[in-house]
Amino acid sequence: MLPALFSLYLKMLVLYSPFFVLSCFIGLTPGYTTKERKKLAWKVAFGTLIASVLLYLFGQTIFDVFGITADAFRIGAGSVLFISALGMAQGKSAVQTDNLNQDVTIVPLTIPLTVGPGTIGALLVMGVSHPHWDDKLVAVISIALASVTVGFVLFLSHGFERVLGEKGLQILSRLMGLFVCALAAQIIFTGVRGYLVP
Repeated sequence: MLPALFSLYLKMLVLYSPFFVLSCFIGLTPGYTTKERKKLAWKVAFGTLIASVLLYLFGQTIFDVFGITADAFRIGAGSVLFISALGMAQGKSAVQTDNLNQDVTIVPLTIPLTVGPGTIGALLVMGVSHPHWDDKLVAVISIALASVTVGFVLFLSHGFERVLGEKGLQILSRLMGLFVCALAAQIIFTGVRGYLVP
């Protein structure tokens, strides 16, 4: 159970890309105090957990309603994830600096920055791939741990900002982008193989 839990935890952490989210978090909260940032960090973690668990648990229902096969969704979700990861790897900003005075907890910090289209697709596919409840329990625990890790990284945003600086955060974001590109490619190849080899 522990190896499976750790493996899923790492996958979720790569999908959430906490250091990419951290750079966006810092860009979206320039006037926030340390206390306000810390409170916001846990709100984002909680929102990420709720959104992810709901998507994971109801993936099969969504497939049944729309008549989409898991392999077709793997190819589509992997492609979307690859495109968004490519932007991360190239260092493109996901933050729009207008409307910074609005509440940024759900949009854009939780969705689409932490739980983006590619992550949504990956969660839906993962939910369909785990038909047994013991597997689902392991996955939900790993999602919870990854969400808490994202919250913890954001909680320490002032420290990261001071130690790493803007350049350091950009380097970490690009590295996370490369890992997400690799994960997206794996999802696409799994979908193609499932389509071609029934």
